[in-house]
Amino acid sequence: MHLLPLDAGPDLDDEALISLYAADRATPALRMNFVTSVDGAVEVEGYSAGLQTEADNRVFGLLRMLADGLMVGAGTLRHERYKAVRLGAARREWRERNGLDPDPRLVIVSGRLDLDPAAPPLANAPVRPIVITHSAAHGRRRDALSTVADVLVHGVDRVDLRGAVAELRDAYKLGQILCEGGPHLFGALHAADLIDEVCLTVSPLRAGPGAARIIGGTPAGVRRMRLAHALADDGTLLLRYVR
Repeated sequence: MHLLPLDAGPDLDDEALISLYAADRATPALRMNFVTSVDGAVEVEGYSAGLQTEADNRVFGLLRMLADGLMVGAGTLRHERYKAVRLGAARREWRERNGLDPDPRLVIVSGRLDLDPAAPPLANAPVRPIVITHSAAHGRRRDALSTVADVLVHGVDRVDLRGAVAELRDAYKLGQILCEGGPHLFGALHAADLIDEVCLTVSPLRAGPGAARIIGGTPAGVRRMRLAHALADDGTLLLRYVR
């Protein structure tokens, strides 16, 4: 597989890709990563896997390697059947050489705390996960999850994402946060104006009507972004937009 800049420049190796996607670690940032069909679908037959391509998977792994924290909504965690977030040996070695922990810390956002403490992403995590919820969430579930994760409470009856992200940065030193969705978490982060970057893969297929779109929730205004780069590989388009 070869990722080609749209200007038909040279193929990009891993080091070149890292230079394109690496953020200024002195500046905290929250990065969204999504794959979509040409007609805007977030799934094929209910799952994002039907949209993924070799190029998308390559960048997906790279973005995880660069992140301090990996944020995901509880619904997406369950639906996409997440495993424990554990990088391969080469990527763990790269992180350690660059002063990072071997694996990014998993951060789960959940209003209902409908999570099983024995599920692999929690029970088998290489580093203790973080669960973000609000004060109205079920107390017994909170206690059960506290045995395998740090449970942070922000907000009264819905999660205060601004407060939660501030704590992740200040108390846990998660300056570079990668969010993998789902659509409603994307919408909530958009509404809170917390998104600094969107990495969007456009997969070369049409999903047709019926599939959900990459962002959900209620309208919350328009945010302008700047295209930082665009890459192409065998019909797949990889776009990176920043504030």
